[in-house]
Amino acid sequence: MAYWLFKTEPDAFSIDDLKNAPEQTSMWDGVRNYQARNFLRDGIKHGDLVMIYHSSCKQVGVAGIATVTREAYADPTQFDLNSDYYDAKATADNPRWFVVDVQYQAHLKKLVSLQAIKANESITEIALKKGGRLSVMPVTEHDWQQIIAMSER
Repeated sequence: MAYWLFKTEPDAFSIDDLKNAPEQTSMWDGVRNYQARNFLRDGIKHGDLVMIYHSSCKQVGVAGIATVTREAYADPTQFDLNSDYYDAKATADNPRWFVVDVQYQAHLKKLVSLQAIKANESITEIALKKGGRLSVMPVTEHDWQQIIAMSER
C-alpha cells in the first residue's frame, strides 16, 4: 500500500462531496499535468490511501481520507466535447489522461493546514513543504503518520 495526496478546490469537489457521492465513491478526474497523470496511471494502486487536500480556499489543508477503489483508466471527460477537460488530441486507442476511483473513508478530526505542515519539522519529504503544486503527489508513510497525528491533537 502506498500513500498519496490529491489536491482539489472544495468549491469544485470537496471531501463532503465525496462523502455524499453514491456509495461514497467518485472518479478523480480533471488532472491535466503530465507528472500527476503519470502518478495516476503508473503509480496508484487499488487499496492505496489518499489524503484529500483542499486548496484555493479559506481553509487550505488536508481535510480527509479516501481509498483507491479502481486503478487507472481513461478519463472519459477527455472525449466529451462539452467538458472543460475535453482534449482533441486524445483518442480511445491513445488516451492522454487517466483517472482513478476513490472512496470516502473519513474526515480528519481537524483540518491540517498547509501552514502547520510547513511548520512541522518532523515532516520532511512531502512536496507541499517544498512548494509543490501538483494535484497528485506521493506521501511517505512517515509524513502520512505525522499529518494524521496532527489532525488528532
